[in-house]
Amino acid sequence: MTLDPRPLDPALAAAEKAGWSTVRLDLDGVRSKAALMRRCAAALRVPEWFGGNWDALADALADLSWLPDAPGRLLAVTSWRGYAAERPEDWATLQEILQEAAEFWRRQDGTPGLTVLLAGPPS
Repeated sequence: MTLDPRPLDPALAAAEKAGWSTVRLDLDGVRSKAALMRRCAAALRVPEWFGGNWDALADALADLSWLPDAPGRLLAVTSWRGYAAERPEDWATLQEILQEAAEFWRRQDGTPGLTVLLAGPPS
């Protein structure tokens, strides 16, 4: 799925109605890569092996075996504009990793997919 700012509530409601696993990654107040990695680890509830770097994040998003079984997964990224403004290069890297993870899961046959949503401000 293309990363696209959209209101969050309708997407979460639709995903939950379909039985999907939903994860909210709230970036409010995150202004450093280290803080971003901690926030990602907490939101995704990653295993202990998570190394807190870009490669580890990409690996975690390509695994997700610790999340509940579901027909699909929605990762909703909220309050991201401050981080994007403060750390534009890191923000670009994060977007690339999220896009690649969504594409990876789209290519997997018979496995729950991953949809990434950049949540815009409430309407």
